[in-house]
Amino acid sequence: MRRLFALAFLAATAAPSLSAQAPSALESEIRRRTQEVLPQVVAWRRDLHEHPELGNRETRTAGIVAAHLRKLGLEVRTNVATTGVVGVLRGGRPGPAIALRADMDALPVTEEVDLPFRSRVRTEYNGQQVGVMHACGHDNHVAMLLGTATVLAGMKDKLPGTVTFLFQPAEEGAPAGERGGAAVMMEEGALDNPKVEAVFGMHVRPGPVGEIGYHAGGAMASSDQLHIVVKGRQTHGAVPWGGIDPIVVSAQVINALQPIVSRQMNLAQAPAVLTIATIHGGVRHNIIPDSVVMTGTLRMFDPDMQRDIHARIKRTAEDVAAAWGATATVAITTGTPVLVNDPALTTRMVPTLERYAKKAVADIAWTPSEDFALYRQKAPILFVFMGVTPDSVRIEDAASNHSPRFFADETALPYGVQVMTGLAVDYLNAPRVRP
Repeated sequence: MRRLFALAFLAATAAPSLSAQAPSALESEIRRRTQEVLPQVVAWRRDLHEHPELGNRETRTAGIVAAHLRKLGLEVRTNVATTGVVGVLRGGRPGPAIALRADMDALPVTEEVDLPFRSRVRTEYNGQQVGVMHACGHDNHVAMLLGTATVLAGMKDKLPGTVTFLFQPAEEGAPAGERGGAAVMMEEGALDNPKVEAVFGMHVRPGPVGEIGYHAGGAMASSDQLHIVVKGRQTHGAVPWGGIDPIVVSAQVINALQPIVSRQMNLAQAPAVLTIATIHGGVRHNIIPDSVVMTGTLRMFDPDMQRDIHARIKRTAEDVAAAWGATATVAITTGTPVLVNDPALTTRMVPTLERYAKKAVADIAWTPSEDFALYRQKAPILFVFMGVTPDSVRIEDAASNHSPRFFADETALPYGVQVMTGLAVDYLNAPRVRP
């Protein structure tokens, strides 16, 4: 069964390059080596999918990664940013240093996809028992980067420079009271020895299998957390006039917040999203509670718009609550910044994407956020997106990332390995022009 599956993958990557030119010797070698490692990439992906781990708890995943990188002869550091792994591959000739990154963590989501290797893992998260699932596709990222490391290690004598492999924990956020992710990876020197001059990453998402989307400039949104407490006055549910109902007030606040984006922002200038995701209040059906707590997320691409929306949220919530005799306390925590792909680096690497992807397309910005954005503090970055929706499913019907029904078609995996390998090889072999 596995042999037949692997042969199908080999056929999937046997299509000619999109380039009009005959493939170079390096390109042919990358394709050949990708085909050779592909069965192992599939096995890694399935194993990781079946055994997901939450942020800062990726000990099994990290162990698999570190063991394979050592087997390849890389210099390996473990326990970076808690559970992260950094592997350094030094090429056979002097040259620049770059980094390739994959995130390792899963989400507190109970899987609903009927797979032989579906996750049945359960654990505790923020005091609750939850299912755990690779609902954002990070199992694919780890497997593809392990495959990329294998391909590059096999041709290291032809590499003029160094590749640092970043297997990062807690991209989705560290547990309460902990720190993690890209910020801590940088603090602990993951990009400093050797000092890299470009960082590349990839994320799977709904889209045609093997199609790579790229966007120069602001490619993914910033992420801010919204916390609102509406304070009323508790009373009997049968005597609402005896108190101030914070549930009704909260409903009015939510309704008033939505037009901030839809009617008060110039969305032709930049996209914006305001979502209230949780609302909690009350303990009994016949008691109007004293207060209600709401939380949500804000996604934006423009700093001026971000400041304006923050101010409007605070003013709107406070004024609506006051009109009902209640109060609203608003707290907004600024999180991940806008992910800005370096325009020069993006332009420089587009031919690579076109050669190794099934198809490469200039894409619109994507409103989810990614802490890969932080690596820009150290070096220019390029983050691309790969489609993993089966041909039998309409893209608009495909479950999104973070859904319990998110599904990644494994026939996309070889394209991911080829693209990540190609980005490293082409960058290191290019004339020395810093992006």
